[in-house]
Amino acid sequence: MRKRIYEIISASNDNDKLKSVYDIFMITVIIVSIIPLLFKQSLTAFDIIDKVCVSIFIIDYLLRWITADYKYSKSSVVSFLRYPFSFIAIIDLISILPSITVLHQGFKLFRLLWMFRAVRVFRTFKLFRYSKNAQIIVNIFKREKGPLSYVLILAISYIIISALVIFNVEPDSFDTFFDAIYWATVSLTTVGYGDIYPVTQIGRVVTMISSLFGVAVVALPAGIITAGYMDELDNVTKVKNEEFDIQD
Repeated sequence: MRKRIYEIISASNDNDKLKSVYDIFMITVIIVSIIPLLFKQSLTAFDIIDKVCVSIFIIDYLLRWITADYKYSKSSVVSFLRYPFSFIAIIDLISILPSITVLHQGFKLFRLLWMFRAVRVFRTFKLFRYSKNAQIIVNIFKREKGPLSYVLILAISYIIISALVIFNVEPDSFDTFFDAIYWATVSLTTVGYGDIYPVTQIGRVVTMISSLFGVAVVALPAGIITAGYMDELDNVTKVKNEEFDIQD
């Protein structure tokens, strides 16, 4: 029984119709659960939607927990202890906790968790578990995490160095170092809000140089992700062709 539950909620099997139905159902629930976040006012209907969706999330969380040994292929004790600390399990828990507090109105301590109400947007990350196309993106980031990590380090270094330079060559335009960090980040992304900008000649020269390097830094992850996406699509196509050949 537990193995069949695992196959439905976790295992990857394109031919399992019940799993496909479950994935579609969970995607629908996730989308519906986000609807109350689109409105500022609190309505009774939104509270009902929240409670129903959270109840489904709790059931899904518990089912994944009790079948964790099939996921990790290890002893039950080790698997049950490991699962709550996995990334996706933490996302699940964060998306559930703020809504569970409505069940404990008598405890003021639990009301502190309402500060995490906005964290319910983490429910959108649950879509990656049920969408096959989104899983391709996840696989790309896993496979290219090395190059992407180096690009991230390069971007952070660029921001810090640019901020240090502009903060020292034009101190009158930047009251704090955080303002310089903000300016460097905006320059890196080539957004250019215009709320903070240099006014001296040397400051403008630094800005031009920084913007040129920023374009190159932004282009690097785009190229890595695009190449990884094409490779992943090729792998998916090969797997499908092999399955088709086996069926023939």
